[in-house]
Amino acid sequence: MTVSIEYIPVTPIEYPDEDGKPMAEGDLQRKCLVYATTVLEIYFQNHPDVYVAGNLFIYYEKGYPESVVAPDVFVVFGVENRDRRSYKTWEENNQTPDFVLEITSKSTRSKDQGAKKGIYAFLGVREYFQYDPTGDYLNPQLQGLHLVDGNYFPVAANTLADGTVSLPSEVLGLELRLEAGKLRFYNPATGQTLLTHEEEAAARQAAEEVRQQTEQKAQRLAAKLRELNIDPDSL
Repeated sequence: MTVSIEYIPVTPIEYPDEDGKPMAEGDLQRKCLVYATTVLEIYFQNHPDVYVAGNLFIYYEKGYPESVVAPDVFVVFGVENRDRRSYKTWEENNQTPDFVLEITSKSTRSKDQGAKKGIYAFLGVREYFQYDPTGDYLNPQLQGLHLVDGNYFPVAANTLADGTVSLPSEVLGLELRLEAGKLRFYNPATGQTLLTHEEEAAARQAAEEVRQQTEQKAQRLAAKLRELNIDPDSL
């Protein structure tokens, strides 16, 4: 008797790249997310083994697509810096994020303070920062946590003379600063705030306008002195 065996095709497990939800809940959150990912990408652009991403799915258990988290901004050291549609830890030598930033709000606070915080600790995320751009519930608006033996402890904040609140990130080698309620990344090695390409261009233009105005004032003063028969070079 011949026995026929029916092979049932195995349906491949899908790991979606998106959930159909908007990138951010409002303009303040979106602008902050774009700023953070952009300046960190610029800062690490010459490091081929540092990956910066934002609003990207991280799958951390192979075969279980429900084991997923989507940080607003994250940085991973020791993996290739290339574009990805999603981040699967088992395809990345089990490397998980070293730094995470959540742009938090009233509607996301339960996840940011609860489920996500637990997942990040489980994944070994060394630093977890939260920023509330509207100041609706998080006080202070910028807070940081660092992982010690599987538990998170607060990052000590410093208040500068001008009122700027600064929190150091040992992982990034930068400071996260709250300037008039606005999140900025600051490089203590250079003494400069990290800028996007657009901000750098605007800063150069502003500096050039100041230079031109100063030059024009000097020319007008020199002309006035000559009218008074005073040699400008003698002053």
